[in-house]
Amino acid sequence: MRLLGGNRLRHLAGAAGIQITRAHPHMLRHISVTITLDAGVDLRDVQIAARHADPRTTMRYDRARQNLDRHLAAYMASGT
Repeated sequence: MRLLGGNRLRHLAGAAGIQITRAHPHMLRHISVTITLDAGVDLRDVQIAARHADPRTTMRYDRARQNLDRHLAAYMASGT
């Protein structure tokens, strides 16, 4: 099985009408972990699915998501 390279990923995204300037295959992994955590799946189950040896690796995705949520909440509260 051949992994998607950045050029192939940009091509597929373009065909779907999505513009990505810095596409890389790890984006797909990051997106899937983030979406799974957003859906409320247990951190340990996501860790296993992502094949992370250390739960702290998976927690980084959750921490980044929570930071983004905080930034979006602050932006929405500012009324801009």
